[in-house]
Amino acid sequence: MKQKSKLSKLNAVLAVILAVVLIANVVVIATKAVPVAVDANAAEETDGPVIEVFAEGTYGGVSFASDADVVKYYAEAYNKTKAQTKEYVLDSGETVTWYAMLGEETLNVSNIMIEGKENATINNLVPGIVGGLFTPGSAGLAPSASREPAADTDEDGQSLQTCLLVPEDVIATNVKDNNDGTITLQLQPKEVNMSHKGKDAQGHLFNSLGAIDKTVDSITMLSWQSGTTAENCLVNYKGGYATVTIDTASGLITTADYHMEAHISVTHANVTVLKDKSANLLVTYDVHYPASADYLKERVAATAK
Repeated sequence: MKQKSKLSKLNAVLAVILAVVLIANVVVIATKAVPVAVDANAAEETDGPVIEVFAEGTYGGVSFASDADVVKYYAEAYNKTKAQTKEYVLDSGETVTWYAMLGEETLNVSNIMIEGKENATINNLVPGIVGGLFTPGSAGLAPSASREPAADTDEDGQSLQTCLLVPEDVIATNVKDNNDGTITLQLQPKEVNMSHKGKDAQGHLFNSLGAIDKTVDSITMLSWQSGTTAENCLVNYKGGYATVTIDTASGLITTADYHMEAHISVTHANVTVLKDKSANLLVTYDVHYPASADYLKERVAATAK
């Protein structure tokens, strides 16, 4: 039985978000809501470290000399943790075997701007609509397309059961000794536009969403004043990072938080009566591991044996 994460449908959700944001501007114009002026360049950020940078040293009895050592240690813990499975009982009574470490998903939309201006009406309207589009699910350690190991593959059918992150993927890492037998690693991947899960620096660490060009093109009410979808619709993944705590004795991940940021920019968009409009917004997708028993019961109707 193939159990796909709800995130596999999120490229369509992102496309709908774009349309909703632009259409919401029609409402703003109609109601004459007062916009709040914002620097049009405020959404433009450099691809620099947002976490503390690496400092050579020994943490929890483990020696780290470089970012490469941090990535290697993370990969070893990831592989060991993701190799573990557990039996779950579904509400239907069926027993299934899934990853032992499953996550809890949260999606948020913020920093919405139309033509470089922020508007309270849009800010209040769009997140509620997005909440109705996104249904949290659960999958294995990111990147992961399923909670069932055999079904955990990328868009080309390649396995996601082992770590794909390599030192060249990261822009920054750091290590902290928790003085309790665990250490916490942070890893920030390099910027990628239209990241694909398992295929690039962002997709080697996060459940990135893939290209949304075809989905955007399928929205009949949306067209471009000039240029193509690829030129006018950018989804830059940057600023996200993973925070992972590892038990040094067992080599297993005990807790993990993956914070992914997708900075969406649209230019030259025509939507209904609007012509040649631009929009910017930030989509943040967070996954916390391990998922609680209550979350699994509510979201995937399963209880661990």
